[in-house]
Amino acid sequence: MTWLLAIILLPLVGAAVVAGLRANDRLATAVAFGFSLATLALVVPLWLSYDPDGARLQQTSSIDWIPPFDIHISFGMDGIALLMIAVIGVLVPMIIGLLGYTDKLPEGRSAGGYLSLILVQSSLTIAVFAATDVFLFYVLFEVMLIPMYFLIGGYGGKSRQYAAVKFFLYSFLGGLIMLAAAIGAYVQAADELGSGTFDWATLAEVIPQAPLATQIWLFLGFFLAFAVKAPLVPFHTWLPDAAGEAPIGVAVLLVGVLDKVGTFGFLRYSIPLFPDASQELAPLVLGLAVAGVLYGSVLAAGQQDMKRFIAYVSIAHFGFIALGIFAFTAQAQVGAVTYMLNHSLATGMLIIVIGMVIARGGSTTISAYGGMAKLTPVLAGMFLLAGLSTLSLPGTNSFISEFLVLLGSFETQPVFTTLATIGMVLAAVYVLWLYQRVMQGPVRGDALLGASGGPGAVEAPESGAKKTVRDVSLKELGVLAPLVVLIIGLGFYPKPALDVVTPVVEETVSIVSITEGSNE
Repeated sequence: MTWLLAIILLPLVGAAVVAGLRANDRLATAVAFGFSLATLALVVPLWLSYDPDGARLQQTSSIDWIPPFDIHISFGMDGIALLMIAVIGVLVPMIIGLLGYTDKLPEGRSAGGYLSLILVQSSLTIAVFAATDVFLFYVLFEVMLIPMYFLIGGYGGKSRQYAAVKFFLYSFLGGLIMLAAAIGAYVQAADELGSGTFDWATLAEVIPQAPLATQIWLFLGFFLAFAVKAPLVPFHTWLPDAAGEAPIGVAVLLVGVLDKVGTFGFLRYSIPLFPDASQELAPLVLGLAVAGVLYGSVLAAGQQDMKRFIAYVSIAHFGFIALGIFAFTAQAQVGAVTYMLNHSLATGMLIIVIGMVIARGGSTTISAYGGMAKLTPVLAGMFLLAGLSTLSLPGTNSFISEFLVLLGSFETQPVFTTLATIGMVLAAVYVLWLYQRVMQGPVRGDALLGASGGPGAVEAPESGAKKTVRDVSLKELGVLAPLVVLIIGLGFYPKPALDVVTPVVEETVSIVSITEGSNE
């Protein structure tokens, strides 16, 4: 068994064990946390085993699934998948460790049920990044919606059912369109080889030889599914509802990891399988990307709900990632891939910190807070660090990614890149404005002023009882500490991430360059 296969299966085993502990929330949490730490521990040998100068797909394994159609349960990873798997390994223990702090389960819900779904979600998401059979990728792409649907619909806010159904339908319908395109690729391979296949490596050799018109139709099928998942404007409308209603831990998975399946799909499937169509339709994608940067930034600045604020910030960031991918330069794509990693870390920390604020104040409304830094100075510091990373301040992890995207994209797409830089200015506005409104000034807002009018107390609507607004606990600091280390560490030393993704990106860019040369 490969390290990769072990990382996929271990959370599933943990989910089965935790699901049987629904009568004991404390034991279920401890066991789930143990399995998540074991999964994270396996990331270390997985990372060390990866050879950046070796084959694109490593840690491969395959067994027959549906032999008549040459469908296999096959897995393998490249440097991009490795980064995303490592992020999942880091974030899941934090999500579990914060249960009871940032997230309170609804009445009648058990920790065993919630945490088993978290573990299943992490396993399926890892498997999606690792799948090397296109049909298996489609199946996992759809199946991973199920635990997320129940996590949002069963444990979210007041409008959780609406948000869960909207999330599921958008992604499911996008997946069905991708299935049609995958079948088209299978048929095209059958025409060329005499028998169809869903093997990614084989399709990457055959499909680029197809006529441009065929590639365009197949590209659009995959692109729509990935654009919904990413999400790109105008396919984004499910995200603010889903992120706004999801529990904090689920929002970390949703915005920090699950959305990356879309941008990963561009790099693993859209460009290598359909290089001619990717070039032909690049202006369309770049237009949507820049529209997302500007649209997300403007709407983020106008939000009154902190969780929806995060959703619109992410829409803007995914615009930057798509810009880097479809600029077709090695610098821009390396920036886009590391942006996927750094967005997960920065946004994950910002969501967790905002969850801590909400847990203390009992409200997601920005205007319900003010001057909180006077009551919780350490929490305010964590909030500021996460915000500065989100706006890509030099010295934080996100800076090098945004810099490489803009530098590499300007080489081939100066107009789109210039427009996207407006988003950098707007990022400073909306992030610092949020921090100023929540943390600075005199203590104010219903969330921080109790019935007596004094600071430091919050009235619980159910009982009329008051609670003191406390600063970050040692356990919460322990959860945030790894993210602080990664944000600052990768800000000053991004080489480990750059080393694993650069060869894969150079290979992807070379595919486009070769086909461009052959067309000429």
